[in-house]
Amino acid sequence: MLYWAMIFFIITIFGALFGFTTIAVGAASIAKIFFVVFLVLFVISMTFGGVRRRGPHS
Repeated sequence: MLYWAMIFFIITIFGALFGFTTIAVGAASIAKIFFVVFLVLFVISMTFGGVRRRGPHS
């Protein structure tokens, strides 16, 4: 899942570069949506990754 979070992050960066420099005005809103999706996937990845690495009853 961390892989997908990084993919969304890269897409967000490109969308932000194009959107915030007025090359494509619509890309800014798409970049904001992708950024939120990236944050959610990142938090989920960190949460479940930390739980899985601890192991049972350490």
